[in-house]
Amino acid sequence: MIDWLHVNGLEAAGLIASLVYLFYSIREKVWLWPWGILASVLSLGVFYTSRLYADMSLQVYYLSISVYGWWYWRRGVVNDVDSAGEVSIKKVQFLLLIKLLVVGALLYGSILYALLFIPALLDIASSDMPFLDALTTSASIVATWMLARKYIDHWLFWIAIDLLSMFMYLYKGLYFYSALFLIYAIGAVVGYLEWQKILKKHE
Repeated sequence: MIDWLHVNGLEAAGLIASLVYLFYSIREKVWLWPWGILASVLSLGVFYTSRLYADMSLQVYYLSISVYGWWYWRRGVVNDVDSAGEVSIKKVQFLLLIKLLVVGALLYGSILYALLFIPALLDIASSDMPFLDALTTSASIVATWMLARKYIDHWLFWIAIDLLSMFMYLYKGLYFYSALFLIYAIGAVVGYLEWQKILKKHE
């Protein structure tokens, strides 16, 4: 048992923290953000040892966007606060969606370039699955920003991201994280439906 915890303890702890994060996300509770911070800290170590450098770097972004999301959900801005004093769920407008897709494409190109060339410059092992790693990372950056601003459409992004990530982690032998992202994909469907109910209620 001690040996198992030594090998898998960090990944198991990250799994637990991430599940709590998902629960609060679906419930639209601000407590998702501190649990997201904890999950990101734990995942940093897991992805570094697995040589998934883009995913490792993504956790640093998650840390910063979690602080922003925590602040935004508690304070918000005047136009986004409902009658109860909470930040409202909203749908992404077409023009903003185009901008987000463009930003995502630029992020993908930049991350892919870094994954292909920077490891050799740093004399470290090359990234495994750089194309898929770059895709899930760039899409996750966009989707997490949408979550921080309470755009319901972020759940649709996460369904695709989580399924792709599940197969990537399964290939890498990260079975806890593979199971986690299968749960994430299911949770994203549930979250979208739950947020739809809340959105209709507010409307």
